[in-house]
Amino acid sequence: MSAQVRHFLLRLLLVVALPAVLAAAWWFASDSSTDVYWPPLRTILTTFPDVWTGERLREDVLPSMVRLTAGYACAAVAGVALGTVIGSYRRVRAVCEPVLEFLRAVPPPVLVPVIMLFAGIGDTMKIAVIASGCVWPILLNTVEGVRAVDSVMSETARSYGVTGVARLRHVVLRSASPQIFAGLRQALSIGLILMVISEMFAASNGLGFTIVQFQRGFAIPDMWTGILLLGLLGFVLSVLFRLVERRALGWYHGLRDASRRSS
Repeated sequence: MSAQVRHFLLRLLLVVALPAVLAAAWWFASDSSTDVYWPPLRTILTTFPDVWTGERLREDVLPSMVRLTAGYACAAVAGVALGTVIGSYRRVRAVCEPVLEFLRAVPPPVLVPVIMLFAGIGDTMKIAVIASGCVWPILLNTVEGVRAVDSVMSETARSYGVTGVARLRHVVLRSASPQIFAGLRQALSIGLILMVISEMFAASNGLGFTIVQFQRGFAIPDMWTGILLLGLLGFVLSVLFRLVERRALGWYHGLRDASRRSS
């Protein structure tokens, strides 16, 4: 067995080990439960395929994913664009920093009633709620990443005539991309939470709406299946994000691996 195969199997074992242990602990801890609010895990797993049929996936899960994608994309574009401008100019940063600190301290769920007044109760409101929470980690990490661009690299690019859009693309954004992706990773989990919260207000479909309906209808095993599905979606989105990150930051991870081998 080659070293690469052993390394892959070891990483796979580390990824699967903790979820397997937690699932086993949940199974045995709830196996003899008669509490209506804490059904056995086997009951939840048996109920899962009956609840989340193809029709429900189309009517509830797909709209939720569309809203999450739209809100997340809006936050990513706005966060990177504003963060680049604020991080590049000291005076702009000095003017904007107090306002940013004030707005960042406001919890996004508190803004739901305010956003409803201006955007109504449709998908626009839900997308705005998701974007309003996701934008902050992206924006702040972009600002710090742009501020941390090596001055020697910037001067070298300027001396070789690399200016304007070329400098922004190949020097500023490339140097700041590790921190930008760190903000995007944080925003993904925030977006998933806000997706559920936004769908609990004046919604007619979506995961958050469906889970609340199960709870109000006292369908407790069905409610638990929704929570389990949210966890699975979060895991899948995290794996997909890591794949995209590894591809986009291949040069960065290559430099880190080379420095580790040399040391």
